[in-house]
Amino acid sequence: MKQAIGIDIGGTKITAGIITDSGKLLRREDIESDPSDREKMFARVLEAVEQLFKKTSFSLADIEGIGVGVPGKVDCENGIAIFQNNLPWEQFPVIARLREQFGFERISIDNDVYMAAFAEWKAAKEKRNETFVYVTISTGISCSIIQNGSFFRGAGFAGELGLIPVLFKANNGENRRLENVAAGPAIKKLAKTELQSDQISTKEVFEGYIKGACEFLPIIDEVTDNLAQGLYAISCLLDPHKMVFGGSVIVNNPFLLKLIKEKLRSYLLPEQQHILSQMSISTLKQDNGVVGAGLRVFERL
Repeated sequence: MKQAIGIDIGGTKITAGIITDSGKLLRREDIESDPSDREKMFARVLEAVEQLFKKTSFSLADIEGIGVGVPGKVDCENGIAIFQNNLPWEQFPVIARLREQFGFERISIDNDVYMAAFAEWKAAKEKRNETFVYVTISTGISCSIIQNGSFFRGAGFAGELGLIPVLFKANNGENRRLENVAAGPAIKKLAKTELQSDQISTKEVFEGYIKGACEFLPIIDEVTDNLAQGLYAISCLLDPHKMVFGGSVIVNNPFLLKLIKEKLRSYLLPEQQHILSQMSISTLKQDNGVVGAGLRVFERL
C-alpha cells in the first residue's frame, strides 16, 4: 500500500491528510488559514503537514508525493496558483515552494473543486466513456466535469456554475448569478431581506424549514428553484450520465436534493429525465477535497 499527502486549501481552513492509493483517508488535520499575507498563508500549509506527521507514525520516507487543491484558477502544468478570490496567492509557485521544502518530485496541483470531483469520480467507479459532473454548493457554487476519463477544462475556467444567470423571482424576476442567489451566504442574505432580521443564520433557515416554520418555506422554495435552473443549464449543455453533489449546504441538508429534483423535473424534457435517478449526495462529504488531492499523486487526468 502506497501513501500520499493530500492538502485541501481554503480561505478559512487548510486540511492535510494521508491518503492511500486506494483512496482511504488514514489521518487528517485541520488548521485555520491566514490569508492576510502570501507567506503567512504558505507557512500555515507547512504547519498543517507538520501537524499531520506529529500525529502519525509516518515519515517523509513513507510518502510518494503531495497533491494540493487550491481555489480559483490554477496552472497545473507549471504548478502555479494564478487567481483566487479568497487567498493572497496570485501567481504563487505552489509546487516549486513545496518541492523546495519537502524534496518530493511527484507533486500535483489543481483547482480544489476538480480535486473533490476526482475523488467522487473514483468512488462512483464511473465508466471512462461517460460524462460525470460534480457540483459543490457551499460558500460558493461550482462544478467539475469529467468526460471520457479526462477533465473538461475549456480555456481554464470551465465549470463555473455559480456564474450562470438564473431568474431570481424574489427580486421582481431579474437575472442574477446563481452563486448570488443560492450559495450559503446568499441564503442568509435572502432570509435577512424576507424576515427583516439581521440575526438569522443560514443554519437557522434550514433548521426552521425542517421544523415546518412557515416563514422559511418561501426562502427554501426560491433557493431550490434557482438551483434547479442552474442544473437545467448543465443538463442541457452536457446531458451527464451522473451528477454528485458536495459542499456544506447540501451535505448538511440532504433533503434539498429531493426538492431540487422536483423543481428540475418540471424543466426537463422526458428524454432528459434520466439524470434524476443519477443524482446523489457525496458519501465522502467533507473529505472529498483532501482525498482527491492525495489520489492525484497516483493518477492524473
